[in-house]
Amino acid sequence: MDHFDYRDGVLHAEDVPLPDLAEAVGTPFYCYSTATIERHFRVFSEALAGVGVEPPLIAYAVKANPNKSVIATLAALGAGADVVSIGELRRAMAGGVPADRIVFSGVGKTREELTEALSLGIFQFNLESEPEAEMLSEVAVALGKTAPVSFRVNPDVDAGTHRKISTGKAENKFGVPISRALDAYALAARLPGLDPLGVAVHIGSQLTQLGPMEAAFARVGELIAELRAAGHDIRRADLGGGLGIPYDRSKAVPPLPSAYGEMVARVTRDWGVRLTFEPGRLIVGNAGVLVSRVIRVKQGETSSFIIVDAAMNDLIRPTLYEAWHDILAVEPREGRIAATIVGPVCETGDTFAEDRPISPVDAGDLIAFMTAGAYGATMASTYNSRPLVPEVVVSKEKWAIVRPRPPVESMIDADLLAPWLADKG
Repeated sequence: MDHFDYRDGVLHAEDVPLPDLAEAVGTPFYCYSTATIERHFRVFSEALAGVGVEPPLIAYAVKANPNKSVIATLAALGAGADVVSIGELRRAMAGGVPADRIVFSGVGKTREELTEALSLGIFQFNLESEPEAEMLSEVAVALGKTAPVSFRVNPDVDAGTHRKISTGKAENKFGVPISRALDAYALAARLPGLDPLGVAVHIGSQLTQLGPMEAAFARVGELIAELRAAGHDIRRADLGGGLGIPYDRSKAVPPLPSAYGEMVARVTRDWGVRLTFEPGRLIVGNAGVLVSRVIRVKQGETSSFIIVDAAMNDLIRPTLYEAWHDILAVEPREGRIAATIVGPVCETGDTFAEDRPISPVDAGDLIAFMTAGAYGATMASTYNSRPLVPEVVVSKEKWAIVRPRPPVESMIDADLLAPWLADKG
């Protein structure tokens, strides 16, 4: 469920008409619904209430949408944060997430990042290799601290999702092979400054079936038993994120958080650990839309093209993943047409949808790319010297720009002329 709906023939974000925002902010722009973010977090949290030996840590995956207002909305509900860079860690704390509710994941943490994170006193490091453990040990000894760590294990489970967001197969770059996990934990136990207290797993994003997750979790449960038998004091398990959301409303809905929670409770019943979860897309995906204006409608040899002012640099998911987004006219007319919807960037890949049924639109009309709250603005670029689009947050009848559109001049001014070129000026 989201809070974008039609009222008197006009698409609203909560109580705010999208045309009013377009007039005030300009297009294209991202719009996020506070009520949707809050609802999704509560539904997920309630589905997992009671699992584990103490309340689980729901660590929002900042990479999904790192806007500070989004983070602050979730922090006010008690969310922690899952981060994969020191920049995300600083964003999470700027948004109100305390350090002791932050999990640091990612395969390429640097010595400088490990040092800062350990100095801040974060909840946990999810290590992805033995060399990373050795580096963190050196950092911990130098700081006179003990780092709480889990190894992210790779269970070699096919998540059944797009290959570019599958992370738990043997050929993927993430984690320590589960077959090598006992040796990795033995190493961590010998290294000074490390407390190997947990196990972590994450097999992919936008999962639409519970079976792969259940298979991965079962392997984690077996590993926990083996680690304890080897003398390791395992008190935590991080089960990652990945539960999918409905992008195409005409297709079957992915498993609900309630079904996920029931599965987790059953599989982890005897583990005796505190659980951590890292939802991102599930919380913010349906909470955002990208609003764009039609520049013109062009008739090609084989297709009718709707050219809009949003482009692949604003929303890259269709180009990168062949991803579907429902596309709605903000003020729909009677009837349906089939058209290819494209942006102005000079790439054939700047295509959002081919032969898509849509309400008839003309130049100047507004359209909305739905389910754009996750991996939208955060993956944007300034390709073709196009400024990053603004982001707006709505709460009932109130709204605020939470990231303004930068002027083109700011991009140009960020470039420095080489001295030998500047001298010629």
